Amino acid sequence: MSNIGLELVLVLLLAAIIAVPAFKKLGLGAVLAYLITGVVLGPNGFGFVRDPDRILNGAEIGVVMLLFVIGLELSPARLKLMRRSVFGIGSMQVSSAALVLGLVLWLYGLHWKGALVAGIGLALSSTAAGLQLLAERKELNDDYGRLAFAVLLFQDLVAIPLLAVIPLLGGVKNQTLTWEAVLHALAALALVVIGGHLLLRHVLRVVARTQMPEVFTATALLVVLGSAWIMQRAGLSPGLGAFLAGVLLADSEYRHELESQIEPFKGLLLGLFFIAVGMSIDLNRIIAEPWLIVGAVALLLTVKFGLLFGIARLVKLSARSAIMLGGVLWLGGEFAFVVFNEALRVKLISPQDNDRLVAVVGVSMALMPLMMFLIDRLLTRLDTKAQVDPPHSYDQPEDSKPQVLIAGMGRFGQVIARLLAARQIPYVALESSAERVENIRRLDGRIYYGDPARPDLLRAAGGEHVQVFVVCINDPNTNLRTVRLIRRMYPAAKVLARARNRQHAWRLMDLGAEPFREVFGTSLEVSKRILTELGASDDTATDHVRHFRLHDERLLREQYLVYDDEAAVIQSAREAQHDLRQLFDADLDAVKDTSATRDTDGQDTTATT
Repeated sequence: MSNIGLELVLVLLLAAIIAVPAFKKLGLGAVLAYLITGVVLGPNGFGFVRDPDRILNGAEIGVVMLLFVIGLELSPARLKLMRRSVFGIGSMQVSSAALVLGLVLWLYGLHWKGALVAGIGLALSSTAAGLQLLAERKELNDDYGRLAFAVLLFQDLVAIPLLAVIPLLGGVKNQTLTWEAVLHALAALALVVIGGHLLLRHVLRVVARTQMPEVFTATALLVVLGSAWIMQRAGLSPGLGAFLAGVLLADSEYRHELESQIEPFKGLLLGLFFIAVGMSIDLNRIIAEPWLIVGAVALLLTVKFGLLFGIARLVKLSARSAIMLGGVLWLGGEFAFVVFNEALRVKLISPQDNDRLVAVVGVSMALMPLMMFLIDRLLTRLDTKAQVDPPHSYDQPEDSKPQVLIAGMGRFGQVIARLLAARQIPYVALESSAERVENIRRLDGRIYYGDPARPDLLRAAGGEHVQVFVVCINDPNTNLRTVRLIRRMYPAAKVLARARNRQHAWRLMDLGAEPFREVFGTSLEVSKRILTELGASDDTATDHVRHFRLHDERLLREQYLVYDDEAAVIQSAREAQHDLRQLFDADLDAVKDTSATRDTDGQDTTATT
């Protein structure tokens, strides 16, 4: 790496590290921090970067990874449930916004072809910024969050034929859509869908068995970038390929592990993408025509917000949710830069109009976090939260929020999972053994591959919704590490943990977990059977076992207070053994007295008779 390249990377990372915490503290979000960082470092700022297009092209991998993660959240069943909101509401938003904005551009003086293409480009919203904002606010599963996702998904799909149509509108020779291009596109789709369905799980299963995390990480990156590359070679959107790969793996046991592996790369590259977008904003154009740019941005936001609000109310969302939907989607989108550039290449728009359109979209993206902050303040003042309608079910899948998370699916965990499944209690299980995951998957168990002692995997598995964590891992060290992590990430959740022995149980109690010794219950069952085989009645054996359980659990808690003092623990055990003998002797005396009373009663009755 050259000194210039290394210095550039260091400057970008340092700027992001400084800007993001500062903006988050102000409640403005990470997206705005990245955009402002790009403006400051770009050619119109301090000039650390003179050619932002190179960075933008490379950073688009972050958008590709974002779409892959989105696909992982969408199983084919959920996509089927969302079809009305994706194709119905999505097409309504794009067509209405494109018609209004295109008409305004035509009145402004653009040719009708250029106005149409630019209008569609302006109708698109930023998938990266919108989903990033919803994820930061934890509102992806709200009614307006689900609808926003459906609209963004349709916009990503409609962008593909749009790029194919632009050369036709421009009349560019040798750039028209041919049957050969169509066949290439269909072949690429078939390769990703059919090949992915047949091969991906088998490849991941083989890699998981190696128990080498770095190989699994490399495989995850290969899946994402490989599917994107196949689509790109066929002239389609690389993001579509990554999205389809994610959908194919949404129901697989490796879903959460894949998400946790991709998440760090996605976050870094998305940040770089927004920095590059900030660098692309032409400050000179804004300074030269400030009122034109300000008026165009205001018009864009007003038109899109008004249409989105109306559509939301049409599908019976509350007023507050409709406002939030408009606030997430009223900005321009990163794909508009691609559309404008293609329209400029085939001379549908002039270079000056291209600069103005890029500035409008860039400014709208920069304003979005700030505008959402103001919307939040407005809604808080109006106190509309009490009027929020319950979420609608038109695109709501079956409850996917687990109430229980089982870490470790050996024999201990499998029994718990079977009981939860019988009671139809939603749960999710994590297991680090690929063979065990494969075997349990055959029985339709809801289990995923991955190490439950990793924070990213717990988050990906829906840990924030879990009420009870059950740690069934056999290895005491891994068991304790997992409990410690859960306690740190989710301090309010209940944690039940498998304990190997008393010492292990005490250490779990230190962490605030409730221990369950793995062979304690079974040993008591065997002890009861021994007593009955030796002549004790079933009631007597049951009482003895019950007394022993209560006594031992009380002893466990008492010894917990002194378990770091070996002498005190030994003394406590001796005293407990003596107390237990006295307890059983008292029980035996009581049994003898009861038997004698019964015998006497029987003799008296006989004599009387």
